[in-house]
Amino acid sequence: MDKNTFTGLFLIMIIMGASFFLMKPSEADLKKERIVAHADSLKKGLIKTPGVITTAKYTDTSKAKATAATDKKVDSALLKTPFGATTIGTQKFVTLENKDIRVKLSTQGGKVYSVELKDYKTSNKMPLILFDGDKNSFGLTFAAGNSSINTDKLYFTPTGGDLQVAEKDSSSITMRLNYSATQYIDYIYSLKGTGYKVGLTIKATGLDQVIANTNTLNVNWAASMRRQEKDMEQERRYTTVYYMNTERDVDYLSESKDDTKEISDKKMQWVSFEAHFFSGVLIAKEGFSKSSLGVTTDVTDTVDVKRMSANVVIPKSTDGSYPMEFYFGPVKYNFLKTQGYHLEKQVYMGWGFLAYINKFSVLPVFNFLSQFTSNYGLIILALTLVLKLVLSPLTYKSYLSMAKMRVLKPEMDEIKGKVGEDNPTLLQQEYLKLYKKAGVNPLGGCLPLLIQMPIVFAFFRFFPSLFELRGQSFLWMHDLSTYDSIITFPHIPFVGDHLSLMCVLMTISTLIYTYFNNQISGASGQMKYIGYITPIIFLGALNSFPAGLNYYYFLANMMTFLQQYIIRLMVDDKKIHAQIQENKKKPVDAKKKTSGFQARMEEMMRQKQQQQLPPSKKK
Repeated sequence: MDKNTFTGLFLIMIIMGASFFLMKPSEADLKKERIVAHADSLKKGLIKTPGVITTAKYTDTSKAKATAATDKKVDSALLKTPFGATTIGTQKFVTLENKDIRVKLSTQGGKVYSVELKDYKTSNKMPLILFDGDKNSFGLTFAAGNSSINTDKLYFTPTGGDLQVAEKDSSSITMRLNYSATQYIDYIYSLKGTGYKVGLTIKATGLDQVIANTNTLNVNWAASMRRQEKDMEQERRYTTVYYMNTERDVDYLSESKDDTKEISDKKMQWVSFEAHFFSGVLIAKEGFSKSSLGVTTDVTDTVDVKRMSANVVIPKSTDGSYPMEFYFGPVKYNFLKTQGYHLEKQVYMGWGFLAYINKFSVLPVFNFLSQFTSNYGLIILALTLVLKLVLSPLTYKSYLSMAKMRVLKPEMDEIKGKVGEDNPTLLQQEYLKLYKKAGVNPLGGCLPLLIQMPIVFAFFRFFPSLFELRGQSFLWMHDLSTYDSIITFPHIPFVGDHLSLMCVLMTISTLIYTYFNNQISGASGQMKYIGYITPIIFLGALNSFPAGLNYYYFLANMMTFLQQYIIRLMVDDKKIHAQIQENKKKPVDAKKKTSGFQARMEEMMRQKQQQQLPPSKKK
């Protein structure tokens, strides 16, 4: 590989790496942007505040008596409004529970108050609760009389079951919001004996003359997703709102900054509050006719990852009800496929063709290997071995091409000595003549490597999204889904506050690989050392990424060493040199088709050479 080609490919690799890691704004800028965006969202009403939460920090004791004195007047006024009697009550809880989840319902708002996933724990072995408390809201908004009603803070009455419903093949309970004895709104919740779905059917009875429009239902849902993982920064990196329309197109809000989106041109099937490995999904069987979505981050919060909101409009079904479903559970690709509604599409596998590589190539191989062992360290080892075997013909071709270039190097140095470096265009022309005469493709060593690059980048997204790695240990790595720190220290820009052992091993193996690759390609001078820069850059970039990803890169390097050692035993430089000399003796076939790239290079060289000639000699 000549100097210009190597330099071009190296710069491409640096630019691609920089686009992932180096061009993102600083944490200080992100913090400032998130705080400003959050404040703007509150002002515009995009983020619904679920009621007033009084704390010691904001309590004004001097006004306490005045507030108490006006309570009776406020209550009296509220009683005269539609649903006024439901503004007064005491919050109680109803539990729906099966083998997999425990769902706590609140009589205030008739909503899901908290959800616990019984088969999973947080990174510090505590019960895994998706969201909990008064930060979460779920309410209907509508006009009744001259009042605007939001049911989130109104008091419902549990009917059709005990206040504790658990361990049944199928449990259900109705939360009723009374307008009168014959006029009411029912939230009918149902839960099967196993599974992560909670049915919710909303039905209004006798309210056609009370509510302005009963053909559609305005639902405001908001939740603060709690921290579950070891690395909150990584968890926030993959936490956002996903949504799918009825045409199966999936999109999501920004993962790196506060974001909002209004959707009215297409019907939405579901909206998901996804917190990396777990999600809460609201599914409308008839679809949402309109949606307003939002996500915000409070960077000072160490309990909640992000706050999400969804204001949606649901059309009435043929039987006069509004059928919906919740899914509260793991974001596991194969499991989500069994849940219907294409929920697996909320598992982000990368952009463009990278997603196809992961879904239709890498994931099936991974699932196949999972049938033989539950040790995911061994599965990653086997996966790497399979991929290396499949790509071994490309590795062999790359090695052989670099060996040819190494054999040609003395002749290239001789040409450089004759032509000099002052005329790079002419020098490249002479190099191309030599390549053509010797039957050598100068990019033969690079193209196989470039073909493998999509797989490298596909894995970059595959491993962080792989639920199966969560909590899985291997060797010293306690959790393959996050970093394996061996030392912690005060925060250092670009590196973080720790050092990952597997990332260090990966970097060392990459440096060794670069050294041996220089020996194979015959790189010298500045070109000999330029390849060592990239591994150092990726040390900082991948230091906080999952240990499983760095483990794969480490294994890939080690297997490449083994492949090159075996290939080197098979390839004889003397035979290559003899073959090149035989090729040079053969007359160049003018009719032989030149590759498109080589033809463009020759034409470009010819034009540059023509431009450098004096005007009197130009054709």
